[in-house]
Formats: sequence, structure tokens, C-alpha cells
Amino acid sequence: MLLEMRVSILTIDPFTHTPIVILKDLEGKNAVPIWIGIMEASAIATELEKIRLSRPMTHDLFKNVLDSTSVRLEKIVLTDLKDNTYYASLYLNREQKEVVIDSRPSDAIALALRSGSPIYVDEKVIAKSQKIDLQQRVQGESEEEMKKRWEEFLESMNPEDFGKYKM
Repeated sequence: MLLEMRVSILTIDPFTHTPIVILKDLEGKNAVPIWIGIMEASAIATELEKIRLSRPMTHDLFKNVLDSTSVRLEKIVLTDLKDNTYYASLYLNREQKEVVIDSRPSDAIALALRSGSPIYVDEKVIAKSQKIDLQQRVQGESEEEMKKRWEEFLESMNPEDFGKYKM
């Protein structure tokens, strides 16, 4: 089963200083953290902030190509999580013909934001994402304690915590 989600937060992992995009379901009950690169974070942030650049960046270009060829991005789906790597698919439609294309989640999210397309996450991905190896333990801390600490951290975050990535 798929759950529709939205970009809730774009922030920086306090341990690794890597950008994280956090998706939350529409009811706010489930969250999926996805570690992404700085360029991908920039592409997502510019769209979230509605910043218009003088020249199209890669995701803008791709959206322009889709628009000019009458191809619609119906939705994106985060389909799997293997070895701490997320997988996503773009669902494209042209003249009632659906084409599914493999994508990195960060690229799929950046395109979905630009096209106003819904973002879905498979329930199995949500379940697996709760078991991600965060690789940051306080000395002597058990895996359960680390997981609880990280979950509390994510849940306690508010927009003021995000500095330049504040959305």
C-alpha cells in the first residue's frame, strides 16, 4: 500500500552534516528521513522557497522537456530501501500511456515539487526506514537507546532549527 507524503523539512544531519529531506504523511504520523547530497538539497530548497533563477537548472530543464513533449509526471513513488539506499520511480503519462522510470529519490522529489505531482512512499519503505543504521552512537549507548534518541530529535525539530535550510 502507498501512503501519500509531503516534504516536511529540509535540514542538516547534526552528526554527519549531510542534508536530510524528511517526508511526512498527510496526517503527520509517519516520517521518512532521506540523506541527500548538497546539490540535490539545493534543487529541493530552491523550489520550496520558490526561488526563480535566470537560467534553468537540471530539474527545471527536465520539467520543461516533459511539458514541451506533453508528458505528465503523474506521481513519484519511493519503492524500496536496501542497504540504507532509497529507490524511487517516476510515473510518467503521455497520451494515456504510462511509463515508469527508475530515479534517485532526491531527483524524483525535486521533480514532483516542480510539477505539483504527489509523492508516495510504499509502506514497506516506511517500515524499513525505521531501522536505518544511523551510525552515530553515544559511547555505551544501545541500538534501541540510539534509535529512541534519534526519533526524539526528529520529532522535536521545528522550523527555527533549520538555519539556511529553513522552509
